[in-house]
Amino acid sequence: MLGILANITSTYLLYLVYGAVFLFLGVAIAAKDMKGSDLRLADKLWLLGMFGFLHGAHEWLELGVLIEGKNLSFEQIVMEKSGAVLLGLLSFLFLLRFGTSLVRGLDGWRTRWVTLLPLPLFLIWLFYFRHFGLHYAEFHIDLQSLRQADIGARYAFGFTGGVMTAYGLIAYSQEVRILSRSASRKLMYAGITFGFYAVVAGLLSSSYDVPFLPIPVEALRGVAAFFITYFISKALNIFDIEARRKIEQQARRLLQAEKLTSLGQLAAGIAHEINNPLTNASLGIQTLKMKLTGHEAESDTVKKLDAVERNIDRASAIAQELLQFSRQRDSEFVPVNINTVIQGALTLMHYRLSRIAVREELVAVPDVLGDPGKLEQVFINIISNALEAMPDDGELTLSSFQEKDFVCARVSDTGAGIADENLSRVFDPFFTTKDVGKGTGLGLSICYGIIRQHHGIIEVASTPGKGTTVTLKLPTGERYEKDIDR
Repeated sequence: MLGILANITSTYLLYLVYGAVFLFLGVAIAAKDMKGSDLRLADKLWLLGMFGFLHGAHEWLELGVLIEGKNLSFEQIVMEKSGAVLLGLLSFLFLLRFGTSLVRGLDGWRTRWVTLLPLPLFLIWLFYFRHFGLHYAEFHIDLQSLRQADIGARYAFGFTGGVMTAYGLIAYSQEVRILSRSASRKLMYAGITFGFYAVVAGLLSSSYDVPFLPIPVEALRGVAAFFITYFISKALNIFDIEARRKIEQQARRLLQAEKLTSLGQLAAGIAHEINNPLTNASLGIQTLKMKLTGHEAESDTVKKLDAVERNIDRASAIAQELLQFSRQRDSEFVPVNINTVIQGALTLMHYRLSRIAVREELVAVPDVLGDPGKLEQVFINIISNALEAMPDDGELTLSSFQEKDFVCARVSDTGAGIADENLSRVFDPFFTTKDVGKGTGLGLSICYGIIRQHHGIIEVASTPGKGTTVTLKLPTGERYEKDIDR
């Protein structure tokens, strides 16, 4: 008798802990602040949180039936069992939705079919439920039919949802590896544990006796639930890491903005001071050349004056770049399509593109608010840099796409690339890796200033010997207005 009581007590405790663990999973996800996160996982985790809440409630309702079963009427037991089956079914549906959405995001068009899974699975479950005792005409549900309905839900949704989630988490863990190796490992471990959970919760029914193991299947589910919750709660730290990275990037951008403002003011003064004597010198050279015209004996002098004039023009062009760099005038932004801007820049650069292959991967994207002329200048500067990195031949790829509330454009080349130690300095004014006299180092600084005026983001990624990719992100109308309000 004492052994039976001890067994019953341990069963109660098992259901209590099993439900509490999954409820804790839901609370951990709900309590995590994921606003502003750019991780694809952020807008899908609520589905896993709902699975945790519902499945925890399912287990506790089952516990209530076990504890109070002797004190309940048959109708009350059927009602509570029906509620438990419904909660279990809903929880597995949320798990399946989480898994399919995660897999769908990994490889868009190749995995588009996974979003259609719930409908055929629901029809299979409905047929299974109908076959095992649900009689619509009599509207009669007995405990046996409810048990079969629960088993069918585990087969159709629990197992499939667990497998999808396992695959999705393992694959997604590789994507976030660059952000945090620790969080990546936790997501992978959570995925592996979900695979185990898919078997013990999806294929094995309750009260199943596991061969060679003197423990109930509920204990295996509880162990899996504990490790799933542990690994997921630890992996949620990735959002804190991402937030810190964003703060650091914002701090660097603010420092860069202050540096550009100071240098802009200095550059404007220098440019104005240089322009006046350069203009006078150019006029003087032209006057001397006119006086020397026709004097063959002094042709060497004319050649030297031509050389001086070319250098004056070069100095004047640098002064103009300084003025462009320092100019901070606000523009009246208008709706503009980034694809139109890209094609306009390609048209202007057409004469320089004959020696390389150009690929356009432009898709339909919404308009952004911007200055078409300045944005075109950005693309011209970036394309010019790409061409200089591919002096003989190569491939230039221009693409556009939408990422949440940003319209993005990407320019990739197959040139020499940028060394790792120089990558963090590409936006610094006057920094250049070109030979002396072939660049001022202001091109990307000007691009940075223009994109900043548009409340956008410019990023550069490069692999030495393989090429460079510049990504521009411009806010859509709603995002732009939010940034302005801030």
